[in-house]
Amino acid sequence: MDEDIGPGLDARHLDALRERVARSPFHRWAGLELVTVGDGAAELAMDLRPHHFNPQGIVHGAIITAVADTSIGLALRSRLRPGLTHRTAQLNVHFLAKGEGNRLVGRGRAVHLGQRMGYGEAEVLDGEGRLLARATGTFIVLPAPGVF
Repeated sequence: MDEDIGPGLDARHLDALRERVARSPFHRWAGLELVTVGDGAAELAMDLRPHHFNPQGIVHGAIITAVADTSIGLALRSRLRPGLTHRTAQLNVHFLAKGEGNRLVGRGRAVHLGQRMGYGEAEVLDGEGRLLARATGTFIVLPAPGVF
């Protein structure tokens, strides 16, 4: 971490992140569960359902991408001080194997977080631990809505 704009975040902030994910309509629809978050790392898991698969019977690339984006975003957010938020500016996903099985796991980590930009990386694995994709993302850091 080159520069940390959220050192010493307390448990209340991390609990608020967990609650935010649990309340999110997208995360509920997708079935994304926040396993761990804190200190610039996040792990998500999801049980795969029929709507996660493409017509060829493999996990849709958009689902893998969403897991990667969310994993990186939450890893960065765990380092942001309250009153700041972020938006994905660029996301690169390299698909390495077809997604099969019944579970996905996303592991994101914050690599750099500055006053205006953040950068992170993620791996998306299947339930057996097989690497399906690697991703990198650049995020814009900005004041949260309603914060001046």
